[in-house]
Amino acid sequence: MKTLPEVRTVRHFINGEFVDGTAGRTFESLNPATNSPIAVVAEGTAEDVDRAVQTARKAFDAGPWPRMSPADRARALQRIADGIDRRVEEIALVECLDTGIPYTQIRQGQIPRAAENFRFFAEMATRVPHEAFPVEGAFVNYIQRVPAGVAGLITPWNTPFMLETWKVAPCLAAGCTAVLKPAEWSPLSAALLAELIREADLPPGVFNVVQGFGETAGAPLVAHPLVNLISFTGETVTGQEIMRNGAATLKRYSMELGGKSPVIVFPDADLDRALDATIFGQYTLNGERCTANSRLLVDRRIHDEFVGRLVERVARLRVGVPLDPATEIGPLIHPEHWERVARYIALGQEEGARLVTGGRRPAQLPVGNYLEPAVFTGVSNAMRIAQEEIFGPVLVVIPFETEEDAVCLANDVRYGLAAYLWTGDVARGHRVAQALEAGMVWVNSQNVRDLRTPFGGMKHSGIGREGGRYSFDFYQEYKTIHIALGTHRIPKLGSGEKARETDFQGLDG
Repeated sequence: MKTLPEVRTVRHFINGEFVDGTAGRTFESLNPATNSPIAVVAEGTAEDVDRAVQTARKAFDAGPWPRMSPADRARALQRIADGIDRRVEEIALVECLDTGIPYTQIRQGQIPRAAENFRFFAEMATRVPHEAFPVEGAFVNYIQRVPAGVAGLITPWNTPFMLETWKVAPCLAAGCTAVLKPAEWSPLSAALLAELIREADLPPGVFNVVQGFGETAGAPLVAHPLVNLISFTGETVTGQEIMRNGAATLKRYSMELGGKSPVIVFPDADLDRALDATIFGQYTLNGERCTANSRLLVDRRIHDEFVGRLVERVARLRVGVPLDPATEIGPLIHPEHWERVARYIALGQEEGARLVTGGRRPAQLPVGNYLEPAVFTGVSNAMRIAQEEIFGPVLVVIPFETEEDAVCLANDVRYGLAAYLWTGDVARGHRVAQALEAGMVWVNSQNVRDLRTPFGGMKHSGIGREGGRYSFDFYQEYKTIHIALGTHRIPKLGSGEKARETDFQGLDG
């Protein structure tokens, strides 16, 4: 495993070069396992954002990238994927140290998926569908897809490298240029991605990174008049503020926001698999996962048995340092987030729920943002711990009586990102899946992604979809071109010629 500097220096990446901020300000990024500094990071300002956007605008308006053939762009994206493969150990180590996610989960899941994102969208770039609509030999009308412009990409602090590639890969494949603003709590992987893109020999200015805080870097990016579209992943309140900030410039938005996703377990399910999936879906990535099944809705007839087995397993989850291969739960991302999750654990007990396991700092780990994975029982769906996104290793258990009751409980939150259900009845699986208010539903499955399908949520969980061709619907504009094949009639207004009955049919406003 490669040795890294004890404290790294992280700068902005603008016009193909790593640069300091115009104001010269910096901030520290902390190692969640120790809360000691791991990096000194350039703090972006509106001036830095403007510099990056102007660069991206020039690369879009006058540079070769939007005018390249899809095949040429695809080859560039394949080079980025190859670079990820070559440096996979280094990237995984940096991501682990920066986020606290166990190394095994990063190395085996997140980094390979990041390379796959680039390869997938490289292939998709050459398969964007084109449509034509001939009109009885008189016209040929065809649809051209063109890059939408400069994209502002704002990414969260959980699994940052993979989520950055999830936005950057389709954005670049579509022919857009980009300014990425990573989360300030996990800034290191964006710098690594910039290195890989520079090594892949993309034209300068196509991809840029401005580090910093939401208020001083993210907000100017959203409001900048030369930015055409914003793709954001993060909490719902921030998403609402982004829409307000960008309203004056009529930006296009793709928003993947919060979640409070249910997993519903019926008595006829394969309960062993349902148990495995429930634990995996909630506690991997330290519970800091937008699609986590943080509400377990279980049929009352199997409640005690299923929950008893669940609690026993959760209590045995290995909490430890992220680099230990045996670790299953690492530290939370930041001391502020640890305090937030801890407040929810205290709130749940105040609300009358029973904390049956976890929820405390492990005695053997006094330093860092460690928290034992928690399970609450005796929860009603009206409690705040059942309604609000905790974004940590905390699962709430709610019993239900009937299928209709389960659907009602599942839908009775403001979020609608994901849902999971376990049943041995195929008809029930279809019926319940169709009744759930969620953008994505997995039946008898954990969260297994098919990159061809749209990713996104309903209600307060987001706006729009990305993934497969749906990403290109966001990052590209449609242009309809009408070609006359003959000399169709044009009414001669002002000539004194009498109009025909059909002259004004189809006249658009």
